[in-house]
Amino acid sequence: MTDRPTSMLPGPGSSFGEPEAGTTRPNRRPLVWNGATDVGLLILRFAVGGTFFAHGMQKVFGLWDGPGPAEFGRMLERYGYQRAPALSWATGIAELVAGAFVVLGVLTPLAAAALVAIKINAVLIKMTSGFFITAAGANAVELDVVLGLAAAALVLTGAGRIAIENGSAWHRRPASWGVLALVIGVAVGVLVYVFLRV
Repeated sequence: MTDRPTSMLPGPGSSFGEPEAGTTRPNRRPLVWNGATDVGLLILRFAVGGTFFAHGMQKVFGLWDGPGPAEFGRMLERYGYQRAPALSWATGIAELVAGAFVVLGVLTPLAAAALVAIKINAVLIKMTSGFFITAAGANAVELDVVLGLAAAALVLTGAGRIAIENGSAWHRRPASWGVLALVIGVAVGVLVYVFLRV
């Protein structure tokens, strides 16, 4: 080993890297996780997961003026999807279960990644309808983009400490698990769009 410096930046011993005589460097507070972040993630989980859960209830049970599985299957057929009845049930159940898991903080990276896959398809099939929701553009992608990106954010951040999965492997290392789950979610979404459409 050598005592020669490995950086070209000024450091201890340099004339302009040291504080002036008689002064001290201020102590910085260490970066720590805070409770407000956990509450913020909980609110985000309720907003995203709750919305998807409600959409799943509309698709599976026809609640809240929802289409139900048969009508949603016909809608998928109009968008060019093959095996629409099975895909209708799969989408509704995925929104229902994954939405509930996101709210509760259970398997959050995988649950949120499933929601990302659903929203990839929603955005791709509605791209020509316009972005903003207006009276003329009720089929716009604005809400789908926001929900998809919010779900992707939860994939990468994890659920926070106010969650059932608190202390799990993906809670302790949300970035590495999140990247893996996000890759899986995007791949599934693109594969469904490419191979299940006419």
